[in-house]
Amino acid sequence: MGKGYAEGPAAEEAEAARERGDHLAIADRPPPKRMVWGCTAEDPEPHVIGEVGQVDPDELFASGRAWGIHVELETPA
Repeated sequence: MGKGYAEGPAAEEAEAARERGDHLAIADRPPPKRMVWGCTAEDPEPHVIGEVGQVDPDELFASGRAWGIHVELETPA
């Protein structure tokens, strides 16, 4: 007696996907960047100030050069 979902075209496609390595494609993507958003005197609207590591959000806030600071993951285009 058949196992239903474990046989047939869907199971064959799933096996083919594993053999092709479809599950590995996700690992090939670079990790998303953590972007610092905030407001500055030059641009009082919220905007990207820079990437974490290039810009220190704590230092920006402490210095008063930026406010409304938050960090978001970069959304892929």
